[in-house]
Amino acid sequence: MSDHPAGDGDSPQDELADRIQSDRPHSARVWGYLLGGKDHYPADRAVGEMIEATFPDIALLARLQRYFLARAVRFLAGEAGLRQFLDIGTGLPTVDNTHEVAQRVAPESRIVYVDNDPLVLVHAQALLNSTPEGACDYIDADVRDPDVILEKAAKTLDFSRPIGLTLLGIMGQLPDSDDPWGIVKRLLDALPAGSYLALTDGTDTNPALNQAIETYNANSASSYHLRSPDQIARYFDGLELVEPGVVPTSMWRPDLPEIGDAPGNVDSVCGIGTKPS
Repeated sequence: MSDHPAGDGDSPQDELADRIQSDRPHSARVWGYLLGGKDHYPADRAVGEMIEATFPDIALLARLQRYFLARAVRFLAGEAGLRQFLDIGTGLPTVDNTHEVAQRVAPESRIVYVDNDPLVLVHAQALLNSTPEGACDYIDADVRDPDVILEKAAKTLDFSRPIGLTLLGIMGQLPDSDDPWGIVKRLLDALPAGSYLALTDGTDTNPALNQAIETYNANSASSYHLRSPDQIARYFDGLELVEPGVVPTSMWRPDLPEIGDAPGNVDSVCGIGTKPS
């Protein structure tokens, strides 16, 4: 029986339920399944299993991208000294979310998460467990709306001070027709000198992964677009790359045994760059 009276079909709860579409796979839930999470539906698991059958290393790729998030945020909060983070394409909460990593280094860090997957919104409270000294906020928005994101993020972040922008696995969800490079430039243009971009995405360098993504795109409510390493490196145009540059995701300053033992040619690349003055 519904918890809402008749005629109340347009309540926020009903709108959220409609958006979740549990009968159709969604990228954040499929990715969560590949990471070993439990917040997914049978449709998400079925697509995840199809991808794994075609490209068994997809779960490794998912884990390596998650490890890069932790290393990137530790670098940004530690060596780079940032205290503000804009995490777009957050995904479902898991171990070592951006605020947890940043606030372990600097408890006063302020983090804004952005995602438009309704199930991420349901679990957003887990992303808002900030230290007393810092702050966390969540914005329900699409990366295709950078102006909306920037306006809402300004309620928590000080755009006169450097910000760490993280785009991990999100730009591949946009086709070329959405001009993902222009979107990244718009976001970076709004950030002051001394800000950083951390980005990783899957590459089109492995026929098996290409086939797996075709399977995903044919069975999912969303789509993913693999690109060449050179195309992904274009996101850093105008930035000063942090060593070792744009490299396979397992090779960016590895500091854990499971990263060091991973194959060097894993089919995603990453990098961090800073906005010069």
